[in-house]
Amino acid sequence: MKNNITSIIIDDETLARELVKKYAAHHPNVEVVSECSNGFEAIKKINECKPDIIFLDIQMPKINGFEMLELLEDPPIIIFTTAYDQYALKAFEVNAVDYLLKPFSQERFDEALKKALSFLENKSLQEQKIKELVKLNEQQKEILERIVVKDMQNISIIPIDDVKYLEAQDDYVMIHTSNKKYLKQKTMRYFEEHLNPRDFIRVHRSYITAIKEIMKIELAEKETYQLILKDKKILPVSRSGYTKLKEILK
Repeated sequence: MKNNITSIIIDDETLARELVKKYAAHHPNVEVVSECSNGFEAIKKINECKPDIIFLDIQMPKINGFEMLELLEDPPIIIFTTAYDQYALKAFEVNAVDYLLKPFSQERFDEALKKALSFLENKSLQEQKIKELVKLNEQQKEILERIVVKDMQNISIIPIDDVKYLEAQDDYVMIHTSNKKYLKQKTMRYFEEHLNPRDFIRVHRSYITAIKEIMKIELAEKETYQLILKDKKILPVSRSGYTKLKEILK
């Protein structure tokens, strides 16, 4: 076990950060090396400081805790902090490092920290728990309002309204907007389940399109159809896709 444990507090609420600092001060071997009020700043600081532990709030502006997790290539040991029971329940189900459900006491903080420090001896165990937690979060079927993508050191937030269509690319999905294309390591099934069905439709195993982008559907050859988007892009249409299109275009 290291003698000096470095940590970063990530929370958009000043009082919440102060409370964690106050509790951490009771542990001389734990040094708070930075505080961050949003996920963008946090990713930069984590890459710079390489902390042993982070205290991560789930609900934050710009990008939330789960979106931030996806962008971290080598995450530190994580203690989640949240005011929302449903997130705590998810974590406990998969036995993630620990959750501090706001408001929490010094005793509860000490307990979570002790557990987190034990993971420093076997970081790979936590990494597996985090993957399970992200997967569990994805299963909640919450409708996407944005898509967060990391390209090298650049992080982009794509509003769902900007998405024209999505295209399967092996283990990735290419997200097409008016200005740019973005590659995201997700499945087409994930997007089919998390995009609002009133706004998006899967027309082919390799394509999901925004309904507002559809201009017309036409016969390509015998019993084979294709979709023409407003920007003249042509997408193939499967039989099941054609059936769904007829329903929304009638």
